[in-house]
Amino acid sequence: MDSLEMSQLAIAGDEEAFLALMQLHKEALLRTAFAFLKDEHSALEALQETTYRAYMKIHTVKNPAYLKTWLIRIMMNYCQDQLKTNKRLVMDGRANEAGTTSNFEQLELAEALASLNEKEQQLIYLKYFQDIKIKDIAALEKVPEGTIKSRLHKTLRTLRRHFEGKGEMDHV
Repeated sequence: MDSLEMSQLAIAGDEEAFLALMQLHKEALLRTAFAFLKDEHSALEALQETTYRAYMKIHTVKNPAYLKTWLIRIMMNYCQDQLKTNKRLVMDGRANEAGTTSNFEQLELAEALASLNEKEQQLIYLKYFQDIKIKDIAALEKVPEGTIKSRLHKTLRTLRRHFEGKGEMDHV
């Protein structure tokens, strides 16, 4: 059974299909949570909350093809709510708490992303960190593809200016 069939069954109320979908998208959801929350425990808690919220609202999904994008959006919204509650910045520029080394370029990127507003950060994250297509982002946001393209162009131009101002990387 492919992902689309599982999505259709889950939307129709099949609990086993829902669990299989959550297992299928678990890694992407955890990566998303960790990117925002920077903490493994918080990321696992976010996955649990996202699973609960998705289970309660899966019947509202209109297009099964966008289920993964819908799940990631739930995760991002939850993480942003947590960050607001904890009064932490989305990208605070600290070294990675997982024990891996963080180099100067990663810190520069985190700083540049932190300079963007919330919608711009989400757009960059969906497009470049989760590799979601522009048409899928447009469907998720309920706006035309051209609007997403122009927002992306504007956001990339802002990031370019940020890096040019730092004397670092002249391309993004």
